[in-house]
Amino acid sequence: MSDERTATFETLYTGMFHHLLGYATRRCDTPEDAADVVAETFAIAWRSIDRVPPRDEARLWLYGVARNVLAGQRRRATRQRQLASEIAVLYEASAEDSADLGIVPAIFRKLPDQERELLSLVAWEGLDPGQIATVLGCSRNAARIRLHRARKRLARELAAAGVVLDPSTLQGGVR
Repeated sequence: MSDERTATFETLYTGMFHHLLGYATRRCDTPEDAADVVAETFAIAWRSIDRVPPRDEARLWLYGVARNVLAGQRRRATRQRQLASEIAVLYEASAEDSADLGIVPAIFRKLPDQERELLSLVAWEGLDPGQIATVLGCSRNAARIRLHRARKRLARELAAAGVVLDPSTLQGGVR
């Protein structure tokens, strides 16, 4: 990165860090979440330094980026709570339909590593197919196809073990 772009970023960072931290702290449940928002905001600014508006507009732009990062953080938290609830329902269904309470984790562990990783990225990390594609280094379409296949395999394995599910349970709100 050129010296001018580095200097622009350093000026943004030193001038706005405490303002953005205060903004995020007032909107987040924990200091760690606020720090994550600020870090992600500056990471976006670093990657987009050529598109950052000049002077005072940069401050407003950074607040807009932080607002979007917060919205994304809230969406992920909502998805994770939703998934945790769905997993609880899944375990309840497993307990009702099977004497072996460990059947669901056992089936999950039997899946191929790549499929377990995909399902874990959705269920536990709250990633969407675009983010999964970045993690895996593949196209978004390839990630969606792989995720669809992993969900289908898990559903087949669970059905074969006698675990009855609502079809939407494995969708996790992420498509």
